[in-house]
Order: sequence, then C-alpha cells, then structure tokens
Amino acid sequence: MHKQPAGARHSETRPRDVCADDLTRENVQSMRRVEEMAMANRSRADRMAAFIAGFCGSMPFVWLHAAAFACWIILNTWPGLAHWDPYPFTFLTLVVSLEAIFLASFILISQNYELRISDRRNQLDLQINLLTEQENTKMIQMLERIAKKVGANIADPDVRIMEETTDPEKLVAQIEQARREDSAAAEAAKKS
Repeated sequence: MHKQPAGARHSETRPRDVCADDLTRENVQSMRRVEEMAMANRSRADRMAAFIAGFCGSMPFVWLHAAAFACWIILNTWPGLAHWDPYPFTFLTLVVSLEAIFLASFILISQNYELRISDRRNQLDLQINLLTEQENTKMIQMLERIAKKVGANIADPDVRIMEETTDPEKLVAQIEQARREDSAAAEAAKKS
C-alpha cells in the first residue's frame, strides 16, 4: 500500500476556504515537528555538549567564574592564610587552561551538531526548490498547450527557455566557471 506524505493528506482534507494564514500555520507546525524530531534524536553527547555550551554562553557562568577567581585570588593573597597557590597563581592558570580546552571541545561538538542540522535544512530547502522548479516548468508547459488549444499565440522566447527543465549539475558548473573567471580577473587586477 502506497503511503502518502503528511502534506498530501492535509491538502486533500483541507476545506476550500482556507486562508494563507492557515497554510502558513500548517507549514510552521510541520517545521516545528521536524525540529522536535531532530532534538529528540540527538545523542547523549550532543545533548550534554549543547547544555554545557548553552550554560557557558550565559551570564551566570561569567558571574560564577568572576566569583571563583576573586575568591581564589583573595584566599591566596590574604595575609595570615595558608596560600596553596601563591602569586603568580600557577595552579589557577593550569585549571583555567584545562577548563578552556574542555569548554572549547564542548562548544565545537555543539557547533558541529548545529552544522549538521543546518546542512539538513539546506538540503531540504534545495529539494523543495528543485521540486518547485519542476512544478513550475510543468505548469508552463501545460499553459502553453492550453494557449495553443485556444488559439493564443505565444511568441515570447523567455517562455521557451522556461519550459526547459533546469539541470542542477549544469547550474553548478556555470557557478564554478563564474567563480574561476572572477578569480582570474582578481588575479589579473592584482598583477596590474
């Protein structure tokens, strides 16, 4: 049995008087479900890294460190107290360096996860754009057939171009060629 995509089921049952706000709300809900699924499917390491990175990027983290450093320095410089890490606070430097290494690792793990999510969004956006382009091409072809059937003359060369299906690989090659030409022009400008 062929299972229909979720969007297809909604459109078949959607009343004809649905407004743009309803469609937008439906799209927002759909994207929220996608985001919730992504959040639910995170690994334990990704969740922990996100929590730590989130906490490290907050003001309580800054105030906690300011208080801890102030206490450390006061306790190690106050006259009459035993100084376990006297000035220049070598052990404090070691602790802070180790913390920085681990914090950087957690932040990078969190950023890598966000990059994977962003890549997935970009891929979804690309697929939707390609599908939209294919649908538009098909509509132009159908409209041209209808126009011929009713006797309308379409002499616009742009319509002929738009009827052709866009080849993504050809577009990428054109973009790369334009970049190479721009790089060559920039190099030539530097030399002159």
